[in-house]
Amino acid sequence: MNTVLFKQIPAANGTAVGVIVLNQPKWLNGLSLEMAQAISRQLAIWRNDDKVRLVLLRGQGEKAFCAGGDLQSFYQHIPEQGRPIWSSKYLRTFFRDEYILDYTIHTYPKPIVCWANGYVMGGGAGLMMGCSHRVATETTRFAMPEISIGVVPDVGASWFLNRMPAVYGRLLAMTGTSINAADTRFLGLTQYVAGSHQWNQLVQAVQAESWHTDRLQNDALLDDILQRFQPDTLTVGLMQRCSEAIQRACGGPAFNTIYRNILQWESSSEEGLKQAAQRMSAGAPGSVKLAFELLEKGRTISLADAFRLEYIVALNCAGSPDLKEGIRALLIDKDRSPNWAPSSIKQVDAQFVSRYFQPPWPADESHPLALLGAE
Repeated sequence: MNTVLFKQIPAANGTAVGVIVLNQPKWLNGLSLEMAQAISRQLAIWRNDDKVRLVLLRGQGEKAFCAGGDLQSFYQHIPEQGRPIWSSKYLRTFFRDEYILDYTIHTYPKPIVCWANGYVMGGGAGLMMGCSHRVATETTRFAMPEISIGVVPDVGASWFLNRMPAVYGRLLAMTGTSINAADTRFLGLTQYVAGSHQWNQLVQAVQAESWHTDRLQNDALLDDILQRFQPDTLTVGLMQRCSEAIQRACGGPAFNTIYRNILQWESSSEEGLKQAAQRMSAGAPGSVKLAFELLEKGRTISLADAFRLEYIVALNCAGSPDLKEGIRALLIDKDRSPNWAPSSIKQVDAQFVSRYFQPPWPADESHPLALLGAE
């Protein structure tokens, strides 16, 4: 079975629309290295095809657009204890090629519409956030839940979580909180909302349109089409509903203060805030602190530099004991009782943090993403 499906469909004036379908519904369309490489190849072909004027991107099935990376393959390729993470060709290649794909989507010269139905998490968020037109549905559940498996929010998160008010980016990164369609639009993660049953209507509307060679005209046409699907009402989400509480807790520069403020939500009468505190408390303490530090360092850097920074931290996380333990507890033994190292936030000192920002490759080699953004 092909893990990604590609096809071209005709539009009204003899042009075409590219369609990409992530085709691993059993695994919630988790992104593998093979899938990332296949999508990059196809986008390169369509980039140079004058007939193709825009691209549609979705996940197979109704449960998920993409719920993250292929954790089973990650687990198999984590080096044995004592061996450096750079010895895993699969992992260092996965992060490189995933980030190249994400950056390609962000900078693609033709519109890309993401149908963000169902779960949009981790690697799925990386794919979605690069798309020019992002559509949530009533089933959308967006999250950056990396702290629950011992890594950090990556795939450009240090850039896109900083494009919203800092308090919300911090909350999403430090707690892995899941948010709904209304919240994604409130925070600017998506611009449109449609019904989950309206995909075929969208395809028909796109096929009926006469597309131009001018990108701005096509962006405007897509905006007109997608505005037609906007629902009359949306269920207000946690971010908007509890905005004042979130701003009070997550404002200011001090990590320890923010951490303590969020923990106090464990006794909150607001279920969403209580769950956020519980997720943070259950997550890897090292990942929670690293997530905060990564966002701080990403506040003023370019998108390409954000990917370069995240590559270092994410790969170092992959070489730490926490990722293997996190995947074991979640997917292998399924006991949901990981033994994190360090086991408490008090043990996460400056020395621990600093080593995750050190390049894990040999001194005589250059950054694998050195040329990203140079074209």
